Amino acid sequence: MASRVFGFGLAALLLIVVNIYTDWLDPVRAKLGVIATPFYWFTDLPERFGGWSQDALRSRESLQQENAALNAELLILKRKLQQMASLTAENLRLRQLMNSAEMVQDRVLVAELIGISPDPLAHKVVINKGAEQGVYPGQPLLDAFGLMGQVVAVSPYSSEVLLITDSTHALPVQVNRNGVRAVAEGVGDLYQLKLRHVSGTVDIRAGDLLVSSGLGQRFPVGYPVAEVESVEHDPGRPFVTVNARPKAQLNRSRHVLLVFSRQTDTGVRSGG
Repeated sequence: MASRVFGFGLAALLLIVVNIYTDWLDPVRAKLGVIATPFYWFTDLPERFGGWSQDALRSRESLQQENAALNAELLILKRKLQQMASLTAENLRLRQLMNSAEMVQDRVLVAELIGISPDPLAHKVVINKGAEQGVYPGQPLLDAFGLMGQVVAVSPYSSEVLLITDSTHALPVQVNRNGVRAVAEGVGDLYQLKLRHVSGTVDIRAGDLLVSSGLGQRFPVGYPVAEVESVEHDPGRPFVTVNARPKAQLNRSRHVLLVFSRQTDTGVRSGG
């Protein structure tokens, strides 16, 4: 037994010496490498599988985190886009208002709507200018498109405005085309005014522009008020009913103008 072990050891030692100092065993070693490769691959499978699993888990977590970050960034960008759209629209409205202010010959003050009346039957709004800025009862208010109403109550830093569509409001107007005078009354509808007790023989038609006549010295003359939509004739009555749509965007305008007329600057603030 000992001799066999000694023989195997001597043979192994001889093979090692031959392998180191000669190339006789290279073909054998190459064949043995081919045979052993599958065994190496199978024995390495558990470690490979563990690495794949860890990589897959890390990749999934990384993708989830990246997806969450992208979703958050998308929401932020959408919010900014909405703000940009709002700011763009507001800038457009302000430019329109400033263009309107340049056309107004009277002194004006820019104000902003900060509230509306909680009573659905009362067409009133609250603006952020008051007595400290020189606002007074009866002062006209307009937007970039036409007359909106007049101030009815003033506090130091805010004022209440009665819109021209309120059922208690009446405004002297005239047809811009021919100067025919009438009174535009509110009917409690933001989109409608009525001219009552207009003679059936009066020259007024759909499409006519109604402007403030200046009578009563409350509203300056010549500001757009409404556009005639229809003229209703009743054969049994001497008068026609004229329906008109306000030019001012009463339910949209946020930035407005307070008008200081020349009469106001000279101390006259009363009128009908």
